Amino acid sequence: MRRLISVFLSLFFLFITLPFASAEDSVVRITSTVHQNFTGEFLNDDLAQELTPSGTLGQLVFTPFEKSKIWAIDPALIDEIVAMTGDYIIVGGATPSGKEIALSWLTQLKTITTDNDVVALAYGNPDVALAKRLAPSELRAYFAYGKTALELSLGRAVRSEPNQLWSKGTAKLNGDLSRSYGDARKDLTRLSKVVTSPELEQLRMGLARLLSPVLNFEDRTALSLNARSAVNAQVQKLRVVPGKYQLTTEASSLPVTVINDFPVEVTVNIRMVAGNARIIVDSFTEVVLPALSKLQLELNAFVIAPGQTVVLAQITDALGKSVVPSAVLALNATVIDSRVTWFTTGAAILLLLAAIVQSMRRIKRGRQDEI
Repeated sequence: MRRLISVFLSLFFLFITLPFASAEDSVVRITSTVHQNFTGEFLNDDLAQELTPSGTLGQLVFTPFEKSKIWAIDPALIDEIVAMTGDYIIVGGATPSGKEIALSWLTQLKTITTDNDVVALAYGNPDVALAKRLAPSELRAYFAYGKTALELSLGRAVRSEPNQLWSKGTAKLNGDLSRSYGDARKDLTRLSKVVTSPELEQLRMGLARLLSPVLNFEDRTALSLNARSAVNAQVQKLRVVPGKYQLTTEASSLPVTVINDFPVEVTVNIRMVAGNARIIVDSFTEVVLPALSKLQLELNAFVIAPGQTVVLAQITDALGKSVVPSAVLALNATVIDSRVTWFTTGAAILLLLAAIVQSMRRIKRGRQDEI
């Protein structure tokens, strides 16, 4: 009886585990490390070797067709391969060799996945658990963007299943790298409140690659620095030009220049905050900045008291939240208060009248002496 029960349990567990094993065997994961930096250059030409029929990615697609396969694909990797089909640049100036290889690989991928299910991983294939802990709302965006990007690249519908564990591996970030990722993400999130640009969105979604499980510490650090530089370049595209101004009258109109280097129209508010009560300045609402433009605004300023004042020019969204760092306007007012002017003028008139009276007295005395 015990032997029968033992045999029964063995068969039970065997049949229980077989479907999971076969399901795992039917999954083909198209993932790799990061090959392209945040400014568009390829770090090296290693991806070209991976895409050859004998390469790690080539061996996955240059095979006979099989039914019931599920392809779990990193959309960011496919974007890199698509970029390789053009005239791409390699850091250091090496000659690219992967254009035709990338074209052949993409063609084969589309062919072999035609009658199979395709699942889009989160864009950049980040460590899902880590991304959920650092930025859950951004992780949802990585999944949504990844699905759209992969459908565009493959020219077909794909699935997105955030609640399924299609991704593999874990990533480790120290405090500095976590803060760098968080700061870059927040900068781009704020900027995207007023700017709708595919370039900006792709950079924001590309930050997910900083959470990739396959990056080592050195590569992750170098990529993080490159990301920071790329984010700063985007933030600088929308700005108020700093300046110094000399005010000599109580009421003045000061020229303030606002620059929009994005290829799209942007509507913003500009809040002017004076550092003290010497000067009152107006703010601007719903300022429309044409694409690739430099717009000059007239800032109304009223002097309360002479002296120096710093005014912060803050570009904000419709809710009044800053989207880029503030610009500093240095104002120096040399206006004399009108009451002081009247007092000085009155004193001068009195002195003049006193001088005239004294002169008249001298003339009168002189005439009397002559008599």
